[in-house]
Amino acid sequence: MSHRFTGKTALVTGGGSGIGQTIAREFAAEGAAVVVAGRRDAPLRETVKLVEEAGGRAAAVTADTTRSDDMARLVAATVETFGSLDVAVNNAGMLGALGPLTEVDEQEWRAMLDVNVTGVLLAMRHQIGHMREHGGGAVVNVSSNVGPHTRLPALAAYGATKAAVSALTRAAALAHISEGVRINALSPGATDTSMSLLPGETDQERAARLRDDSPVGRVGRRDEIAAGVLYLASAESGYAVGTDLVLDGGAAA
Repeated sequence: MSHRFTGKTALVTGGGSGIGQTIAREFAAEGAAVVVAGRRDAPLRETVKLVEEAGGRAAAVTADTTRSDDMARLVAATVETFGSLDVAVNNAGMLGALGPLTEVDEQEWRAMLDVNVTGVLLAMRHQIGHMREHGGGAVVNVSSNVGPHTRLPALAAYGATKAAVSALTRAAALAHISEGVRINALSPGATDTSMSLLPGETDQERAARLRDDSPVGRVGRRDEIAAGVLYLASAESGYAVGTDLVLDGGAAA
């Protein structure tokens, strides 16, 4: 195991479960102190427990990415706890407003837009504000292959929010690279989390569906997505600015 992040602090939103939890554990395994954030305390505490049981350092901060004051508090708490903010991974997101656009529930759409787009904007605002005043850093926004890279009519509303994340990433990357803040996105395809399950679908049924729908013939693993995030956050990807790394088993090829 390499230790690319020894002496650094990584912040992961949506760090209580799924991809976010795996990202947090992988950062800790490579030497980083990790802060996980989300709306619910109990899942965050579980992530902290898993990190600490593996010998890492972690802390949990309950915060809502859609609230600017919460994001300011989150950055301040991260620095107060571990002394720096070197990497931020904006992973918090939601899947909603499913179905044809003519039938999308407006309340679900507004909630998803708030979390998936406004939440990333507000998080970046405070992360970048700190990083550019303290020697720079790396930001990775978790987008999706749906929207920026592939089209699924039943996920049109969700895809629109993720296309916005990719667009925000590119614009922010160009605006702040001269200040030492390097910003990129990662777009996963179907991954082994509850978000990739259709309503009422089992893990086995999902695997069978993706054998037919995915060029690689399987669902992606959370550790594969986390590896991409860590690469984009590391010095190894120092020439990557405003990129959108697609990890989807060939679906967007």
